[in-house]
Amino acid sequence: MQTYKMFIDGKWEDAANGDTFETKNPFNGQTWAAIPKGGREDAERAVEAAHRAFTSGPWPKLTASARGHLLRRLGDLIAENAEHLATIEVTDNGKLINEMLFQLKYIPQWYYYFGGLADKIEGAVIPIDKADTFNFTRNEPLGVCVGITPWNSPLLLLAYKLAPALAAGNTFVAKPSEFTSASTLEFAKLVEQAGFPAGVFNVVTGFGADVGETLTTHKYVAKIAFTGSEGTGRKIGELAARNFKKVTLELGGKSPHIVFDDAEIDNAVNGVISGIFAATGQTCIAGSRLLVQRKIHDQFLEKIVNLAKTARMGDPLLTSTQVGPVTTPPQLEKILGYINIAKGEGAECVLGGGRPDNAELSRGWFVEPTIFSGVRNDMRIAQEEVFGPVLAVIPFDSDEEAVHIANDTNYGLAAGFWTQDMRRILKVSAAIQAGTIWVNTYRVISYMSPLGGYKHSGIGRENGIASIQNYMQTKSVMISTAEDVANPFIMR
Repeated sequence: MQTYKMFIDGKWEDAANGDTFETKNPFNGQTWAAIPKGGREDAERAVEAAHRAFTSGPWPKLTASARGHLLRRLGDLIAENAEHLATIEVTDNGKLINEMLFQLKYIPQWYYYFGGLADKIEGAVIPIDKADTFNFTRNEPLGVCVGITPWNSPLLLLAYKLAPALAAGNTFVAKPSEFTSASTLEFAKLVEQAGFPAGVFNVVTGFGADVGETLTTHKYVAKIAFTGSEGTGRKIGELAARNFKKVTLELGGKSPHIVFDDAEIDNAVNGVISGIFAATGQTCIAGSRLLVQRKIHDQFLEKIVNLAKTARMGDPLLTSTQVGPVTTPPQLEKILGYINIAKGEGAECVLGGGRPDNAELSRGWFVEPTIFSGVRNDMRIAQEEVFGPVLAVIPFDSDEEAVHIANDTNYGLAAGFWTQDMRRILKVSAAIQAGTIWVNTYRVISYMSPLGGYKHSGIGRENGIASIQNYMQTKSVMISTAEDVANPFIMR
């Protein structure tokens, strides 16, 4: 069994109390690694190390170009170790090796992009209305930033936070999910190898009540970036607000996936299947509400059911597998609970609806791809985030009704729709309340394009040029060129 240590102040260490906890493989339910069970003392040490690294030592003396060089070096190391890191993530969270390998080969782009951006964030000279005053602005780092990441895509979602934070000159403490800590600890080896000064990047593993709360409330922490559930995000926001800490929160979703009657049907079918059953539905952007125009509803439903029936469930490390296990036992029970709720509310289960009847999959945490028809948008299955391979199908008649149903939710992270009508594309994309809209595609992301939510789906944006500003603050400097000091009792 693999035994890991935490990475604090450039050193590999056990938890202060010596405790560990097990991490299990979702495919077979077997323990495969021991993770340090960090506590309050470990979290405090990590923040203090990051604070020292930010205020003294080599890191604050580096030029922005030098920071960029380190980030690009880190990107190279990730690329060189992509297969190893992808295998670790699959073993830890059960997602498909095809998807995780794609992610790991793509993740270096975040470090290349923000590494290149590091020395291109400029201040401005402002021609203010004071004739004898020269005014300019500086963009400066915030200080110690904390990244709290979920179990579904640990290193990708870490990159969203870490790359812009380090490019801006901050230091960082990462707290991965207790269910999937191994890949972040493996990643820390590459940060060390890249040559970042001690304390610039730290990893503390453990549970939210001890580690997470300490990181969120510590006086030296200037910003918290979190991806996860709405409930945890609300608690982090409340704790951070007590000391006016900055936050970026990417939370839940109940994304509408709309198919209009002029859509390219086969493309839309593939897009819908990808939107909900890829990653076993364990993404905040999952297209979990399928809205189909009534004219094509029955035909389209038949096609997606027939395609979903062919999905191959199995070992996520095999490239032939199309649907892997759910990552955690609590999530498995939550998904099965929502399936029962949907049946109780009167939705018709036309595919799946439980655990697979397959002895080879019995040890793992599998749920069948599940489709419900006859769903009303006021049902819990249509309003609450399931975070699993469960699709709720809702018919609609007009464009206006589709938009109304799409927006009738507390969430607004993403949405997608399929149509050939350009006028409809422009009108519907403007009307839907969501941070990302996909048209004739789904689940496309880029390090260059902002991602974030409306309403209960979060605060702030990650990725793109704008995201680095979330890790900086602006200072205005005014220099007097006057020969005589004005009346000190009068504001100038």
